[in-house]
Amino acid sequence: MKTKKATTTERIGPPLIAGEREMLRAHLDFHRATLALKCDGLSDEDLRRQSMPPSTLSLLGLVRHMAEVERAWFRRAMNGEDVPLVWSEKGDYQAAYDASTATRSEAFEAWEAEVAHSRRIEREAESLDVIGHQPRWGEDVSLRMVMLHLIHEYARHNGHADFLREGIDGTVGA
Repeated sequence: MKTKKATTTERIGPPLIAGEREMLRAHLDFHRATLALKCDGLSDEDLRRQSMPPSTLSLLGLVRHMAEVERAWFRRAMNGEDVPLVWSEKGDYQAAYDASTATRSEAFEAWEAEVAHSRRIEREAESLDVIGHQPRWGEDVSLRMVMLHLIHEYARHNGHADFLREGIDGTVGA
């Protein structure tokens, strides 16, 4: 078993009582921090370790995927930006999962940049009722729905991250 390095990610628990927007924001940030915590103290090689063939799922793949999710929902759907996906100009959302040659620095740099854009877009929105358009669905969506959807995406993928991390060095929880 590998020696565990120090945790560098700060994760703040969401408030127990708060307004809707503050609660959604806090839960989304909690889940973002959880994904980062699952990656703390691991080498690039560890972060690229795949779950099981034929899956290419890895911790770095999850970070890259969540960069795409942040971009697709906040920048593209809510802000109407005409930007390509981070790792696929052809619009292939699965491309992000293949992190076989990725590094922590490139994956986290992209993810952190997309999270910063998402936070700015959410902060600048007048309310949770602001409407964007999700071209993949061909439907309009509210900022409220987007935030709930991202909480769902992170929670689901953080479950995958739990198993991936345990398989790497036995770390469980958090």
